[in-house]
This record gives sequence, structure tokens and C-alpha cells, in this order.
Amino acid sequence: MISVDEATARILAAFAPLPAETVSIADALGRVLAEDVVARVTQPPADVSAMDGFAVRAADVAVVPVTLTRIGMAPAGGSFGGTVEPGQCVRIFTGGPVPRGADAIVIQEDTEVSGDRVTVKESAARGRYVRPAGLDFRAGDVGIKAGRAIGVRDVALAAAMNHPWLRVRRKPRVAILATGDEVVMPGEPIGPNQIVSSNGLALAAIVVACGGEPLQLGVAPDSADALQSLTAGARNADLLVTSGGVSVGEHDLVRSALSAKGLTVDFWQIAMRPGKPLMFGRIDGTPVLGLPGNPVSSLVCATLFMRPAIAKMLGQTDGGARIRKVVLGGDLGANDRRQDYLRATLGTGANGQTIATPFARQDSSMLATLAKADCLVIRPANAPPARAGEMVEILVLSDTTASL
Repeated sequence: MISVDEATARILAAFAPLPAETVSIADALGRVLAEDVVARVTQPPADVSAMDGFAVRAADVAVVPVTLTRIGMAPAGGSFGGTVEPGQCVRIFTGGPVPRGADAIVIQEDTEVSGDRVTVKESAARGRYVRPAGLDFRAGDVGIKAGRAIGVRDVALAAAMNHPWLRVRRKPRVAILATGDEVVMPGEPIGPNQIVSSNGLALAAIVVACGGEPLQLGVAPDSADALQSLTAGARNADLLVTSGGVSVGEHDLVRSALSAKGLTVDFWQIAMRPGKPLMFGRIDGTPVLGLPGNPVSSLVCATLFMRPAIAKMLGQTDGGARIRKVVLGGDLGANDRRQDYLRATLGTGANGQTIATPFARQDSSMLATLAKADCLVIRPANAPPARAGEMVEILVLSDTTASL
């Protein structure tokens, strides 16, 4: 068995960022940027008013009340072409360009208007309610860095920077093949020795959440011919993920069946719990990640190994890591030579610290416990007993990408 760290390194070494493609900004939400978004315009393009009111010279309103002469108007989308001289002002609206000569805005609530005569009742210092040119950004500024998954705020910023199109990474195509005579799809008749399959659907959901494109190959029965036939559908995939059939049982046929078709195995079995029987290799140049058939083991391994592989293909240098240190909420015994990933809930202690409390039962058959978990408490191999109140590392579980 190899360690989790070594397995991660060997898997990631097999992948590289995918080519870029151009998409409309309207279709960019959730995609990963392949290039920095650089401002093509300056925002605001000139000094503009932040309020409805009157553009004035601050020197003219230093002592109030004072009456000024209105000489024009500067609406948003328009401008006043003249110059504000001593004793003059210009009616202005939010977003309107500040005319030459003016250097402050008096809000309309602080004035009394009679025809072209404007009495100012409150003074305004220079720059008051003026948004200077480039306050938000200037042409040439980097607004969004490459490698970022585009959220709602990024769409807004890229649009404001005058980008109708964005360069993003092509979505990784991940072929998914579940295996086993014992599994049926949700809604199908269930035989006396069968269970409902969740792995294929759950793995596809992870792929989508990570920014990839799942290719469902179906469920292969425990037959070498069926496995070989269905895996042919992965020819154009960037990664083939199988679920089940990689353990040591006589019906675990993935390695033997695919080896006959050219599979080369890099490693098999990892010193971790849950998820010891995990395989990684290549077939016809396509990386193959063989996950355990146990649903909890499959999803934990997908989180640890499939997610980072997809992140690397998308050019995300952090690998989607969500490791934190928090307070342990219960005592734990000494660990053996396998690194543990314990399902746990997160809460807040009296002093505001985040507390991770593992579930009492960690049986890898309990999918409902995984659904309730907020994180996985990481227990290194051969770790000594841990007491409540000690600091531990956790992997935060997340089902979706941030949208805002």
C-alpha cells in the first residue's frame, strides 16, 4: 500500500491544464478562466457625481448660506460643455460628469431653488460626492486572475471591464462506469440480492460541481466482455472513472478485464480508510481511476483524488483544497497504519471556535452519515490518541461551487 500523499502526487502528475476556448460572458458562470481578465476601459471614465444635486466650486460654498447662479445641467449620459466660474453652479444627476471648474457636489436636499438662483445651505469640501475617474478600475488593471471559477460577481466585473467574450478552460470530460451484478439504477425493479446504485450519479454530480462534463457509460455486470465493451465509450474522455471491481474478490474484474485491452496499472491499494482498494493507471492513453464500489469509500476517494485531477485540468493551482484546523469535539483512540477520514459535523463553541465532532459510528456502508457530515476529520497513520479540545485537520465537504 502507498500513502495518500504519494497517491495524490502520482495521480496529479498524469494531468495537465486543458486547452482554452472562448465563450460568451452570458455562458461563463462556473467556468474556469484560462487568461486574466484585464480592464479594457476606465471606470468611471471621468469624474462623476455620486448624488443628485449641484456641481459647485468648494471655495464658493465654504461659507453658507450663499446663492449661486445655475448655468446648465449635467445628466447621466450627457454633460455640460462649459466651465463653472465663481458664483456659478450646474444642476447634476447621479453619474453625470462633473463639469470643468467644479470640484464638489452639493446634494439637492441642502439647497433651495428659485428659477436659476440656487441657495446653498450646507457647505461641501473639495471632492465631496465626486467619484474620481478610475475609482473602480483603470484600463489595463487585472480584474480577475486566471484559474478562478467565475462567479456572479466576476460576471459583473468582466462585463463592466467591457469583455463580451472570455477565454476559459475546456471542461474536462470524465467517463463514469459503475460495475457489479448486484446493482440496479434508481427506480428499477430490485432483485432479492441487489441494491440501488448511487455511485454513478453521485460521481457525475461531483464532476459537474467541479466544472467538468460527466459521460455516463452505464452499469457493467461482472463480465469481462461487458467491461471491455462499455469502457470503449471512454475513448474521447480526459479521465475514466470506474466504481467497484478493484478489490481482491474473485468478482473484482476491472484490472484483469481492462489489462487485456492494454491497461497499465500505476498503483493499487492506498493506506487509507475508507477507500483502501483504489487503482490508478492508463488505457489507450486515457488515465483510469478505479474507485471502490462501497458508496462512502467511492465518494471519499473521489473527493481526495478525482477533484484535484479535475482542478489541475482546469488550471486551478490550489487543487480545490479545503483543509482547515479546528477543535476536536470528542475523544479518539490511537490510529493504525491507514490514514483515516472520519465523517463529522461542524459546530461553534462558547468561545467562537469551530468544533468538529466525528459521528460515533464510521462504518463505510453508512451513506446517510456522509450526507449529514460537514467535513472529514483527518487522522494520520499511526496517530496517537486524541482528546476533545485538541486541534485537528479537517477536509471541508462542499457539494457546489460558490455562485456569489
